[in-house]
Amino acid sequence: MKTVNAATYGSCIHAVGQLTPSQGRLQNLDLVAKSVEVLGRCNHMDFPFKMGMKHKMEYTRQYLHLRPKTNMFGCFLRLRNSLAQAIHNVLQTDGYVQVHTPILTSNDCEGAGEVFKVEPAETKVMQNLEEAGGKGKSKDHFFGVPTFLTVSGQLHLEAVTGSICKAYTFGPTFRAENSRSRHHLSEFYMLEAELAFADDLEDLMKVMECLIQKSISYILENNQDDLYWYWKFVSHSDCETIVKKMILKSFVRMTYTEAWGEDLQKEHERYLVRHCDGLPVFVTDFPTDIKPFYMKVNSNKRTVTVDLLLPEVGEVCGGSLRESNLDILEQKLESLGMSESLSWYLDLRRFGTCPHGGFGLGFERLLQVMLGIENIRDAIPFPRFVNSCKL
Repeated sequence: MKTVNAATYGSCIHAVGQLTPSQGRLQNLDLVAKSVEVLGRCNHMDFPFKMGMKHKMEYTRQYLHLRPKTNMFGCFLRLRNSLAQAIHNVLQTDGYVQVHTPILTSNDCEGAGEVFKVEPAETKVMQNLEEAGGKGKSKDHFFGVPTFLTVSGQLHLEAVTGSICKAYTFGPTFRAENSRSRHHLSEFYMLEAELAFADDLEDLMKVMECLIQKSISYILENNQDDLYWYWKFVSHSDCETIVKKMILKSFVRMTYTEAWGEDLQKEHERYLVRHCDGLPVFVTDFPTDIKPFYMKVNSNKRTVTVDLLLPEVGEVCGGSLRESNLDILEQKLESLGMSESLSWYLDLRRFGTCPHGGFGLGFERLLQVMLGIENIRDAIPFPRFVNSCKL
């Protein structure tokens, strides 16, 4: 075997040899190398990660561009990929069609105003538009109207559900929340699904429960080595117990009034899960004043909505039956001053609507539950949050 003096911790090497049963306890196989070539030498003195040291998440987060080199984050990336694949597999097997909803939109689906506005960085672009004879509002806006990064693909999914009975989208979502907590990101991934002919909240809850249980079961069956390694060396909680309980038992159902009686905070959500023996909890029937306009209202003036609370993290899913009555929806949008901007949404009710509902699932939050990740900034490769958009 060649003598390799240049090989240091963190270097990229090309090794040729034979795999043999390991004499150690930490791996199954050893490589008995015949030759080793250094392809990319690492200056180990300046390299921020040291051999044999277990670095804290907070420390590795300072080096987002180098973090993937660590065993911990390489393991995480494989598990993240597998969970995304599992979600696709479950939905596709159940007949759902994936739809690519737009990242740029003129709508604020949640109506909370927590949106990022999109405009050309160069003022010259707008000047050229005006000189070229742009008409109407295009003098002020590149797309002719104020345009934002999407907070949700739900409204576009509802349009698709007019012909595709089961539809979903899975992609980046953006929220301009001024939050520095370990629970929030400004850019995150969300799975959203919409189901035509859903006229009972239980229809949605069954889909959510089945999706989570089958997706996690897939990881347990197909990614055991990575999963158990991550649980052993990284996780902050007893994830194995939490996760196996989630897939073996039915989720708890309770109404909002039974749960608390006012808008639920994180500590309330985690308490409810602990109170229910660590099982996931569906909370239903929220007051109308704390939920968006598109949610159906039942006879007791409560929205036909559901939030799914999971152990350690709290809310991971939120869904509702959609308001299908045109007159009621027109009144809601008029009171919010949104009748004109969402006239197309009213058309969905005007031209052959059907009962339907849907939900959104925070992908990073589900990863937090499955892997015991305390800070959501460690559940995504390149986190974006207030005052931080590195790389």
